[in-house]
Amino acid sequence: MIFDKTDKNLLEYLQQDSKQTNKELSNKLNLSVTAVYERIKKLEREGYIDGYQAIVNKDKIDQNFVVYCHVKLIQHSQEFVISFEKEVNKLDEILECYHVSGDYDYLLKVIVKDMAAFRTFMVTKLTSINHIGSTHSMFVMSEVKHTRVIRL
Repeated sequence: MIFDKTDKNLLEYLQQDSKQTNKELSNKLNLSVTAVYERIKKLEREGYIDGYQAIVNKDKIDQNFVVYCHVKLIQHSQEFVISFEKEVNKLDEILECYHVSGDYDYLLKVIVKDMAAFRTFMVTKLTSINHIGSTHSMFVMSEVKHTRVIRL
């Protein structure tokens, strides 16, 4: 597939607001509605677009306590890594999990209602996962920047 400037612009517009109609996008890109539709389908088919999601306001659902938690495993064996990752994927409070380099093995983004809910999460869920050696948590005081837009 040839990825051109028009595809780049289309992806940027969709990242800003994926609910724009093909007509609105066609006006911005100076293309026909059909051409926009076909380009979007091509970008989806080729894996440039993974999906579409609504962004939920954390405050409105009373889930606005965000914590970044470092996790260190007791050992870096394949068995421990696979087991930990499988268990983390079962926990709804964890929005993101990254296997990272440095002093810790994983970085988790956790969202809960408040400090009490985080404590419950840590005690009953996260630290009950086998193979965790230590954790280190950082609480978000304020959100300075949050975007999912990737500049192309």
